[in-house]
Amino acid sequence: MGIFSQDLIWWITVVDLPAMAGLLLLVWRTRKEAEDGARAVREVMEARSSQLREGLSAFKLEVAKNYASHADLKELENRLVGHLLRIEAKPDATALKAEKLTG
Repeated sequence: MGIFSQDLIWWITVVDLPAMAGLLLLVWRTRKEAEDGARAVREVMEARSSQLREGLSAFKLEVAKNYASHADLKELENRLVGHLLRIEAKPDATALKAEKLTG
């Protein structure tokens, strides 16, 4: 029969070909499952990213609507500084009066 004997042909036909087909099928299924998993993860990440963007936009809008403007903060700071300066001046005036009384 030449190079290939009957035993070798039988071995290839009965054992090797089904084993190789099974391995090929296993590799193909594993690859398909990996691609499906990656696709599902990508879809979830895109959905969550979209939700985060929407939430951030809503928060920015709420901040713009409900929080004080820069001008309001400046006005409040000026009022606070004025009150603090008046409070600070009171002990100084009291100390000067006490010094005049004792001196």
